[in-house]
Amino acid sequence: MKNNALIMIAVALAVATSLMPVALSFEDAKEDNIFQVSVIRATVEGLYDGVMTFEDLKDHGDFGIGTFERLEGELVVLDGEFYQLMSDGTARIAKDSMETPLATVTFFDADKNLSLEEEMNFSELESYLDGHISTENIFYAIRIDGTFDYIKTRSVPAQEKPYPPLAEAVKEQTTLEFNNMSGTIVGFRYPDFAQGLGLPGYHMHFITFDRSSGGHLLDCVVRNASVSIDEISEFEMALPKDQDFQRADLSDDKKEELKKAESDTDLRSNSSSSS
Repeated sequence: MKNNALIMIAVALAVATSLMPVALSFEDAKEDNIFQVSVIRATVEGLYDGVMTFEDLKDHGDFGIGTFERLEGELVVLDGEFYQLMSDGTARIAKDSMETPLATVTFFDADKNLSLEEEMNFSELESYLDGHISTENIFYAIRIDGTFDYIKTRSVPAQEKPYPPLAEAVKEQTTLEFNNMSGTIVGFRYPDFAQGLGLPGYHMHFITFDRSSGGHLLDCVVRNASVSIDEISEFEMALPKDQDFQRADLSDDKKEELKKAESDTDLRSNSSSSS
């Protein structure tokens, strides 16, 4: 009996030991995913209350974009640091206690690195990126470090309750224009089937090399840049638990309204420039 018990213990230990590498690789794989707070459709409807603190969000990624409670500025997450890009054009480190109503993060690990040496405008840059992705049916995190002949960004000031829908809120946006500026584009490419969850296609933010300014990217002309692409096939989401979200009608297709809100077309803006 004792010999049988010893054999059973030995087998159990052997099985447990053989499974350890599998468990570790699974945990590593879980880091290669997108984690999203709320859905873009909720933001379109004007749901700007915080859902998650940045202290908690740091557990899910070191690279990403989003916004802040009450829509107060744009979020850039770069190299594990969380930046709040304000409507006055300044950038500051976000406090852990602050909350986000909408954010997308990942632990950035490039699968492809490219060198961009020819001048491109924004639409040409998107076409260039499309030419270097393996499929349109997964998610991508995009990082572009380089020199920009021209950059145009926007940021929105804090909103007050009752919150207006996004298309109205962005009418108060401030736009910034930079010339001959070095910095980093941080963004994602969502597949078309993710309509309503996020913004299909590219959604990008920009922060200057000295981390002093930036915002939601509206336009650019880029040259001499390094491009890193992270291919991501896993997606995780945390939805709001408040009554406003539970009662919101998120069934309507607001594609055109979202497209207008995410561009500067026909929007009033206060513009300033920096060089």
